[in-house]
Amino acid sequence: MSRFWSPAIQSLVPYTPGEQPKVDGLIKLNTNENPYPPAPGVEAVLRNFSSERLRLYPDPDCQALKHALAEDAGLATNQVFVGNGSDEVLALTFMALLRQPKPLLLPETSYSFYNVYIDLFGINAQHIPLTADFRIELCDYCGENGGIIFANPNAPTSVSVDLDSIRALLERNTDSVVVVDEAYVDFGAESATQLINQFPNLLVIQTFSKSRSLAGMRVGFAFGHPDLIEALERVKNSFNSYPLDMLAQLTAIAAVEDKEYFKACVSRVIETRNWTTEQLQRLGFDVLPSHTNFVFASHAEVAAADLMQYLRDNKILVRHFTKPGIDNHLRITIGTPEEMKALIDCLQLHPEL
Repeated sequence: MSRFWSPAIQSLVPYTPGEQPKVDGLIKLNTNENPYPPAPGVEAVLRNFSSERLRLYPDPDCQALKHALAEDAGLATNQVFVGNGSDEVLALTFMALLRQPKPLLLPETSYSFYNVYIDLFGINAQHIPLTADFRIELCDYCGENGGIIFANPNAPTSVSVDLDSIRALLERNTDSVVVVDEAYVDFGAESATQLINQFPNLLVIQTFSKSRSLAGMRVGFAFGHPDLIEALERVKNSFNSYPLDMLAQLTAIAAVEDKEYFKACVSRVIETRNWTTEQLQRLGFDVLPSHTNFVFASHAEVAAADLMQYLRDNKILVRHFTKPGIDNHLRITIGTPEEMKALIDCLQLHPEL
């Protein structure tokens, strides 16, 4: 710890991303990346892009990308915000909207970056426990608050909240912002985007990293009332006016425009997820109902930490969390059918399964 550090970060515990190994031959099921390449139009953009353009700054407002996203969602351009991955969009949201005198309400078990932002920005927070079956119960999010945030579907548990429950929350919670983090929504959940025009305090955040296969480009976005978007723009332009480079903007537009490829890719992941769930259950695993591109599974006879190490020894990476309450679960990303078969074949050889 350096004596030159700012006092606010002396005790800060940063987010730990999933391992990005540099070993060949691994089956990588630990970081929820899409197993399929981006839309064909993305490759065409990269192939035809002239490097001479890189001497110029990109469009700081990302107007073409905002227009594509707005058209796809049936919203106006001034209801769209874009940033360098949904993590940056979330960070700006915490800074612009969720630093309030009253406490922020959020799930006790969810995306761990939320707590990093809470500590970084000095936000007073109240963590709401999940139900016994790992669901977010929005009826528990009551009383005065300075904002509410939750992931839908939740991470790392994979379970989603239905749209009627979100609508009911918005109808009774009208005096603070409700942020719905929809990083995985395309894999089977209902998006709250359709409620944007009914509730001016709703902000929906999504990403190109999962269903659009652009994790390497770092593109995130938010939908909301123009007043909420303006707050995000103010903070963004006080921090980094050019968060998205030219290639990120162009490839994201190409991904949005190819709707048929998007639907096909998502369908393939869902089909493989359903098969994987069935196979894990046959091996005695308890698998939570998933609306994501991963499954959250536990086994009554073998500890998750031991299973994680066993798979790693066999060159298969999955994610294990040590937080109490979920420390006997594995988060397993859905890969290609071949990769998931290799996972199941490996588990079938485990002496205790």
